[in-house]
Amino acid sequence: MLIELLDITGTFVFALSGGMRAVRRRLDPFGVVFLAFVAANSGGVLRDVLLGATPPVAFVSWHYLAISAVAGLACFFRYQPIQALSMPVAVFDAVGLGLFAVVGARKAMDAGLNPLMAAVIGMLTAVGGGIARDVLTARTPMVLRREIYALAAFLGAGVLTFGDFVGIPAWITAPLGAALTTSLRLIALKHGWNLPNARPE
Repeated sequence: MLIELLDITGTFVFALSGGMRAVRRRLDPFGVVFLAFVAANSGGVLRDVLLGATPPVAFVSWHYLAISAVAGLACFFRYQPIQALSMPVAVFDAVGLGLFAVVGARKAMDAGLNPLMAAVIGMLTAVGGGIARDVLTARTPMVLRREIYALAAFLGAGVLTFGDFVGIPAWITAPLGAALTTSLRLIALKHGWNLPNARPE
């Protein structure tokens, strides 16, 4: 039940990040809802395909489309009030990153993957929506920049998978993992933390 709640919350938050970006790009209502859906569900689709859970749940349940549509239309019609909450795309993205990291990792563990590879699946689930959103709006995906992004998702997912390995219940490790990812991402943005660049000779 907790994982389902985190999944729904993550879907809505990532949809908001896509919707806000779409409004900034001055897309029409369909475009805003479409980008909200893509941002919210691409990571989950990738996860399900990799785990062999087809068709992906985003296309089986109408809830994901409905949540994305509500978030997208809210951005289209109420952009200024949402923006006034001081919750820009980067913050929505950071929250969604944390939530989807633990959701993806939990589903990978349930599918029988070992803790390390389940954390990798959690990371891919978390970054997939942001990559799709950025590509469709002609921006370099955050995961390819120097900023700490995928690493934050991997560490948060690792909290859940390691906790499962040592017997700590998910109702403890899932919120902790999501909070770690979100906090690390936001702190890295605030202080300009980056991983070092490669230096070819």
